[in-house]
Amino acid sequence: MHKQIFFLTCLLMITCATSALAHTALMSCFDEGDGTVTCEGGFSDGSSASGVKFRIEQNGKTILETKMNEYSEVNFEKPDGNYQAVFDAGEGHQVHVDGKDIVE
Repeated sequence: MHKQIFFLTCLLMITCATSALAHTALMSCFDEGDGTVTCEGGFSDGSSASGVKFRIEQNGKTILETKMNEYSEVNFEKPDGNYQAVFDAGEGHQVHVDGKDIVE
């Protein structure tokens, strides 16, 4: 009986710890109206995105690679043509925003 209670307690602790670590990557971008775009990133659990990788892709190539600043933001010059903003916090934590969806 004690072994079963111990097993169930361990299973419950593992389940709670795993769900506590789960979070979803989030990013929104907006056109500043001055030829630049600002993207803000974060996580659904409120965690900062400071230092998270960010890039701009155009025609299958990376044209800008940087990291989110201390405010979890990136500001960049708006590229001509089609492009994609990518928030890359690792496997399963990437957000892609198509440039045509970024408006003032």
